[in-house]
Amino acid sequence: MKKVFVKSYGCQANVYDAERMTDLLSGEGYSETATMEDADLVILNTCHIREKAAEKVYSELGRVRDLKIEREAQGQETKIIVAGCVAQAEGAEILRRAPSVDVVVGPQNYHHLPDLLQRSRMKAVVDTEFPIEDKFDHLPKPTRAQIVSRGVSAFLTIQEGCDKFCTFCVVPYTRGTEISRPVSRLVDEATRLAGAGVRELSLIGQNVNAYHGEGPDGTTWTLSRLLYRLAEVPGIARLRYTTSHPRDMDEALILTHGDLPALMPSLHLPVQSGSDRVLEAMNRKHTADEYRRIIARMRARQPGLAVSSDFIVGFPGETDADFDETMRLVADVGFAFSFSFKYSPRPGTPAAERGDQVPEAVKTERLARLQKLLETQRVAYNQGTVGQTLDVLIEKPGRLPGQMAGKSPYLQPVQFDTETLAVGEIATVRIIRAGGGSLFGELIKAGDKVAA
Repeated sequence: MKKVFVKSYGCQANVYDAERMTDLLSGEGYSETATMEDADLVILNTCHIREKAAEKVYSELGRVRDLKIEREAQGQETKIIVAGCVAQAEGAEILRRAPSVDVVVGPQNYHHLPDLLQRSRMKAVVDTEFPIEDKFDHLPKPTRAQIVSRGVSAFLTIQEGCDKFCTFCVVPYTRGTEISRPVSRLVDEATRLAGAGVRELSLIGQNVNAYHGEGPDGTTWTLSRLLYRLAEVPGIARLRYTTSHPRDMDEALILTHGDLPALMPSLHLPVQSGSDRVLEAMNRKHTADEYRRIIARMRARQPGLAVSSDFIVGFPGETDADFDETMRLVADVGFAFSFSFKYSPRPGTPAAERGDQVPEAVKTERLARLQKLLETQRVAYNQGTVGQTLDVLIEKPGRLPGQMAGKSPYLQPVQFDTETLAVGEIATVRIIRAGGGSLFGELIKAGDKVAA
């Protein structure tokens, strides 16, 4: 059997896409390998969000090209595919700069992979046109063995694309406009996952809380209504969703956080900046105080809510006063953890064309200050769980013999000793210590078992 190696960069959507590509290629006689050197087919599933993303791909392609030459000298064929958002953005330029590549395919077209591989035997091919058909209608269902191998927590793509057009972001250009999958298809996929032992579903999309899929009754369902339906799937104990936009955090969804036990008390809600002036320049269409009010309303419904966010430091035109507003928002809200980055111009976006780019040294200094505050909050949040009793979904063996590891409802890694519990069970654990990256606890009692 031929072997395929997939290296994914970036977001959870790429992780999901990588799994679906391997599912698709298994029908073409490929089995997945974790070692690039063993692969007959190498796929780089790329992300275009961060600075120099394309250059990092070209650097990696140099290494894969050398591997291809070595294997050819041994009489072994190696095909190279560049997929994902860099593929969508760069298109034929990839073939010009990296002639060893056989296929360039965008994130909405990877269901064409078998045909593209066949066509690439004649010459290299590019497929980055946004298709008329829905790729999900053409993807094979993963086997039970494939689902089991991926663990008890799974991603479920419910929505793709974005209509927001933030001035710093390439997603609308690489993933397209917002499209939501029908409820019936999502329930079917969730049921298959649960039947293979999945206990936790993370619903994902570029703008997941903008979900507006067709329901079985012919009406348009919101994310809130979908969450209630998926909570009814036997075996599914936990639900999460990411990534959200403040403009789409409607009242029904806020209420769901207090009323649906399966929906975990954690929320990733990117704010990007605490300055209204910068937020307007970003085309975010919300203010810092509107963000504060959303979090306040959600914590009123779910007092223990763990909030995380994304921040961009050094957006064009950001002043010291603007950055101070970001620091003030962080201090006001208090985050369980967050992701923060220096602004990097993305070609083709409005912000990249601005003449008031912030000097690199200023961005570096501001990012260090912000990350110091965010890390202080993360440590304090984790320390605050010491002494609490939490339900932990066991996902894998721990680092030490007799130890198991899993996630708390608040998305924290937890490790504890047990000789009897297995992956997929939910245990009640008292947290006794907060380490650098994990919580450590003691078993209080076993919870429910893996679904049959």
